[in-house]
Amino acid sequence: LRPLVFLDASLSLSAAGGKWAVARRLADSLGEVRWINVRPGATDSVPSGGRSSIAPALTAAGGSGRIVWLVSDGEVEDAAELPADLMRHTGVRVLARDSVPDLAIVRVGAPTRLTAGDTLAIDLDVAATHGIDRRRVSIEVREGRQVWLRGGLDLVNGAGRTTLRGPLPAAAAGPHLLEVALVDARDAEPRTDQRLVLLSIAPTPGLVVVARPASWESKFFFGALRDIAQLPVRGYLSADPGQWRRMGDMKPVSASEVEQAAQRADVLVAFGESVDLLRTTRARGRWEWTATSRNGSPVPGDWYLSAGGASPVGGAFLGLPLDSFAPASTLTTITPGARDWIGLTSQLNRRGAERPAIIGRDSAGRRDVLVAVGGLWRWAFRGGTSEQAYRAWVGATTSWLLGSSDSATGRARPVDPVVQQGRAVVFERTRPDSAPVVIELHGPAAAVRDTLRFDGSGRAEVYLAPGRYDYRLEGGGAGVVAVENYSDELLPRQVVLTAHPPVGTASSERSPFREKWWLFAIAVAALSGEWFARRRMGLR
Repeated sequence: LRPLVFLDASLSLSAAGGKWAVARRLADSLGEVRWINVRPGATDSVPSGGRSSIAPALTAAGGSGRIVWLVSDGEVEDAAELPADLMRHTGVRVLARDSVPDLAIVRVGAPTRLTAGDTLAIDLDVAATHGIDRRRVSIEVREGRQVWLRGGLDLVNGAGRTTLRGPLPAAAAGPHLLEVALVDARDAEPRTDQRLVLLSIAPTPGLVVVARPASWESKFFFGALRDIAQLPVRGYLSADPGQWRRMGDMKPVSASEVEQAAQRADVLVAFGESVDLLRTTRARGRWEWTATSRNGSPVPGDWYLSAGGASPVGGAFLGLPLDSFAPASTLTTITPGARDWIGLTSQLNRRGAERPAIIGRDSAGRRDVLVAVGGLWRWAFRGGTSEQAYRAWVGATTSWLLGSSDSATGRARPVDPVVQQGRAVVFERTRPDSAPVVIELHGPAAAVRDTLRFDGSGRAEVYLAPGRYDYRLEGGGAGVVAVENYSDELLPRQVVLTAHPPVGTASSERSPFREKWWLFAIAVAALSGEWFARRRMGLR
């Protein structure tokens, strides 16, 4: 049999300094070539894989009885996972890439959603390799020809980090695919000079806090939510009847702005008399502080709290001494349903029956959380462990409320709308059913029609060429996803493979028992002898 040759077709072989042409000729001269790390659906003859993995292919070929070769640049991810004997029987030819000067944007952090009038802040890291002697680089954030942000970055020891910040330009509501680019990079690998960010501009913020009247509870809650949330957060308070102000800068706003924000929010948090807004909102998550409502009939006292058992927010209190934190000052009566979960329970002065303090429910695609205790702001006020518990609880509850079904996304939504070249765009289902979903994508070349088939974890993958794609799901739901020209494979990494010839074959030292016929003959003779001896002794 001809030797089996695995050719590593990950993007690192085609990066600046890579030796793809040499690798192809070498693989053809060694035997029968099989490409590995190829992006599914790729039709060209150049590397396309976004990862360098060799373990699955070499493990499967271990029992083939053929001589196995691996041709790679040596920059693989899973070499440590392979047994030593398998690597010894596999011949390895390493074609390490040449060192070339390069500037690369290695990380970009940006919000996924902003409201008109907000400030856009983009964090990024830049790295220089192999002889780049520049001390400062210029950066632009643009959409087409329109420049949204400009800035510079100082390189220290070949690396730098900065944050570009500025007001949003006059842009229409909806998705905007922004390009974060190095200006005049003058390096060997242009694909690492641009990164993509998908930003959605909404007419109203995603998280809205409304307090009427304002209180210490709403003040500390808004501060914690604004610090930990990745969505735009907007808060409104009413200090005087009929007058509203914006939390944070205390600018006066109209009552119509408050009502519009409350109706279109993803999650609405209501304090005091503003709970009336919960009846008209279209938010998929509602957070009601019944303890601050005048109709709640709060009972004053020292209400000590403890974890209420298994719940979506239980992880925020794991291992924390809740009964040693500041007690709640009031409690209102709430009655959980059969399917409701209880996040915290309370006892008056640590005695008597436990009463529910925080409950949640999921009904008809809408999630609700009710907080029946007042005075939790003292957890945040005192700092330390109690403050961390308060922030963790706010984050866990917000995450659970945002996890409810969103009618705008349809039956599935992308986990990350922007992925690196060679990697899959992953969709997760938003409904319990696991039926396949037909998806149509309109990209830079032509329309692509595919079917999302979800696995046991509720996720499905689609591999696409670089570019922007507007997708539409069968049965409703649409959006935008994008694939970058950038890939981590294009950055130089450590060579972890060593070139060596194959030492025999992995299967030459062992053979299965089913191929040894004489073992079956011995077993049959032994059984026959036992039967004959038992018959001679009169046994059955």
